Amino acid sequence: MIEDVLFAAGLGAFFYDDQEAIRQGATSDGFLYTGSPRTLGFPGIRIPSESLSIGLRISNRIVLWGDMMGVQYSGAGGRDPPFNAKGAEDFCREHLVPRLRGLKDASFRSACGTVLAPVKGCQLPRAVEYGVSQALLKLVAHRQGLTMAEVICQEYDLPVIARPVPIYAQSGDARAANIDKMILKKVDILPHGLINASHKFGRGGQEFRAFVRYVADRVRAIGASDYRPILHFDVYGLIGLEIGMNPEIIADFIAPLAAEVSPLQLHVECPVDYGDRAAQIEQYAAIATALAARGSDARIVVDERCNTLDDIRAFADAGVGQGLIVQIKMPDVGSVADSIEAVLACKAMGIGAFLGGSCTETEISAVVSVHVAVATQADMMLAKPGMGVDEGLTIMGNEQSRLLAILT
Repeated sequence: MIEDVLFAAGLGAFFYDDQEAIRQGATSDGFLYTGSPRTLGFPGIRIPSESLSIGLRISNRIVLWGDMMGVQYSGAGGRDPPFNAKGAEDFCREHLVPRLRGLKDASFRSACGTVLAPVKGCQLPRAVEYGVSQALLKLVAHRQGLTMAEVICQEYDLPVIARPVPIYAQSGDARAANIDKMILKKVDILPHGLINASHKFGRGGQEFRAFVRYVADRVRAIGASDYRPILHFDVYGLIGLEIGMNPEIIADFIAPLAAEVSPLQLHVECPVDYGDRAAQIEQYAAIATALAARGSDARIVVDERCNTLDDIRAFADAGVGQGLIVQIKMPDVGSVADSIEAVLACKAMGIGAFLGGSCTETEISAVVSVHVAVATQADMMLAKPGMGVDEGLTIMGNEQSRLLAILT
């Protein structure tokens, strides 16, 4: 039984950024941005990220922790506003602690159903769902003497497959140094690139094209002879903003670039934001179709307007299929159980499943993510937390190595 519930306020590994203000040209001032915020909930354009740990104390003074937090670009693309640890703790003490102390459910799925049930008819804040479900998964794994991955496989009727999931690292703005780190450490997928402002994209995409070529050339220059990473760039809708929203025009921009960096494969995340889910589903499918018609193997990655399990299922059920990858951004999805369901929904419909998250996460949520990725055999997972490359790779890469040693 759960004897007590503990809370510990902390920090996320990066900052919350007002995406709209940055996209509209906010000026850098050292590590800060000058100007006024444009997104609800932001007192400034860049603010420190917060986290809240929830600990389930059981017998022998053992405490099983999960971490709540938001994502870097909170409030953008239909996401929740920036996470507030004090408000989350007050909510949990009032509504969830009584449920946890009386918990009798033996399985992870049923425990999530009980503890994370709506309050007064409303779904819980997704950051709260995320952290509490991490702790519940650890609780069930501890009781059964299994890894979290084995619990997931058992409860979702999945085979236990001791196969590594490719890891994707993100560079942040320290692009040159971090790209070299990634190449030397043979990261599977790189570099993200943080193409989040017009000057990084350039007139007609000139700066972006040059950057893609630079990364490919750097892989060839300093990478091992057998190293063939996937090149994955997040452009935050700037292709649509700077070049045009028409899927044919977008395909005409991406296909030649993919051909230039071949045999390395190209992923382009969020080429355009169409403003709502229905349009995003329809138009992203059209972009993928247009690329296929040009004989391109470039893949498009869905992010904005695809935040929750319902959103991800809508993309999967639409049958958009080949050529698309969906980022399952775990703090936005909410419960770890929903992230598991999201990966399985994508795989069932032939859509790439990218188990993602944010640089604002913590080492605790990152470790849980590894077990979810390996158990569901996601197509790729984000190295997190932080923007420093080494930390995220160490936490997630080493946890995956240890897990595979147990499962083998």
